[in-house]
Amino acid sequence: MRRRPLGHVTFTLGVILTGLLVATAALSFVYTPVDPLAMAIATRLEGPSGSHPFGTDQYGRDVLSRVMAGAITSIAVGVIAVGIGAGVGMAIGMLSGYVGGWVDEVFMRLIDAVQGFPAILSALLFTAVFSPGIVISMVAIGIAFVPAFARLTRGSFLELRDREFVVAARALGAGDRRLILRHILPNTLPPLIVQATTSFPVAILAEAGLAYLGLGTQPPHPSWGLMLKEAQNFLSQSPGFALFPGGAIALTVLGLNLLGDGLRDLLDPKTA
Repeated sequence: MRRRPLGHVTFTLGVILTGLLVATAALSFVYTPVDPLAMAIATRLEGPSGSHPFGTDQYGRDVLSRVMAGAITSIAVGVIAVGIGAGVGMAIGMLSGYVGGWVDEVFMRLIDAVQGFPAILSALLFTAVFSPGIVISMVAIGIAFVPAFARLTRGSFLELRDREFVVAARALGAGDRRLILRHILPNTLPPLIVQATTSFPVAILAEAGLAYLGLGTQPPHPSWGLMLKEAQNFLSQSPGFALFPGGAIALTVLGLNLLGDGLRDLLDPKTA
């Protein structure tokens, strides 16, 4: 009997924490307690108070407002980076797994080469040509995700292309496009959905790391990783300055990992 999603504790907790992230980002589009970019030197490095629940940073900017605005950056990076990785990886995996032969060999050697470059190294290479920024982070992280999606898609296509229902559809006159879009690709989606969900928190962590190194989001725009970098010199004066963006990263990654684990259990016929 298939398990109900809301009856799965891990999935439910993941949905709640992920929902909080999305709600925070949506709210920050229309409302933040203070302008995240507004400086007030007279109130710099204040602790939590009624006017600033999370305190202020070294420029007197409201930490709560910047944490809320940083949620938009995290979601944007996750969506676009995973979208790049999934789109390019699935295209390569479909061609490689369905066509086979020399096409498969060329694409797999290309994937091996890409896999040898971590996201941070890719970002360093891109910033040597272009100026560092959030777009560079998205592209570098997305490229780092391509091998995982390509190999997963290729493995599914290799397994499914000679299955009975595909052979029968081919015998009835179905063309390659119909075989891929109607018979093979839908059966590869569950593991790809799980892969996308588990890649999302990795993208957020990678963006935070790149921002911390100065390769991602640039000041004064809010980013959780950039806030941690700015807070490291003021930990003794205002520990909350680092605690709140760090806690936001931890809760977001936890929620997305729980969501991914729950989806894997629900979509896997062996555990559903």
